[in-house]
Amino acid sequence: MIQNILFDFDGVICESVDIKTDAFYELYLPEGKVIAEAVKKHHIENGGMARYDKFRHYETKFIGKDLTEERMESLSKEFSCLVKKKVIAASFVVGALEFLKEFSQNYKCFIISATPIDEMKEIAREKNIDIFFKEIFGSPKDKTTWAKYILETYELKAKETLFIGDARSDYGAAKANDMHFLLRRTKDNKKLFDKTVSSMPDLKNLNVYITEQFDS
Repeated sequence: MIQNILFDFDGVICESVDIKTDAFYELYLPEGKVIAEAVKKHHIENGGMARYDKFRHYETKFIGKDLTEERMESLSKEFSCLVKKKVIAASFVVGALEFLKEFSQNYKCFIISATPIDEMKEIAREKNIDIFFKEIFGSPKDKTTWAKYILETYELKAKETLFIGDARSDYGAAKANDMHFLLRRTKDNKKLFDKTVSSMPDLKNLNVYITEQFDS
């Protein structure tokens, strides 16, 4: 029986993946379209990777420069300006808000995001969903670390915990901690996962899925 649910945010609770894809592209367009396209492709294929790690990869691998603290801070601030208001205004994944309103009290719910932790908490607060979660986590710590922390801190059983994500980092965090995993399947990630991975196109029937898979 599932007692605990760990949610990724972008692409699982909120339809905000494209917002961040466009922001990365716009951020690196001054370096030329070839680099901007390479950045976009990497971002899509590495959802759930912290933006700081992506900046470091893009600067060293695509541009060939060492990433200074000053440059990192500048990129981070500009990226936040491009995305935060849009994410707050973005629509929810179908079924996500309804599930949280109706069933969040039945489970211990958490958010684990690659978004910086303070920014993620602000977004959740502005979208009026922070009340549904025991805690909200984000970068710089990775999702595997946070998943382990949640299990240990709240004394939860991994076999009673479901991680819902849309990226390989989500899947990796779940498997590293022996949790169940559910993929929110999209056009961008469907080729990144084996067909044997349990998946749903949205969260409209999430409670039905949990009941049929784990409570029967």
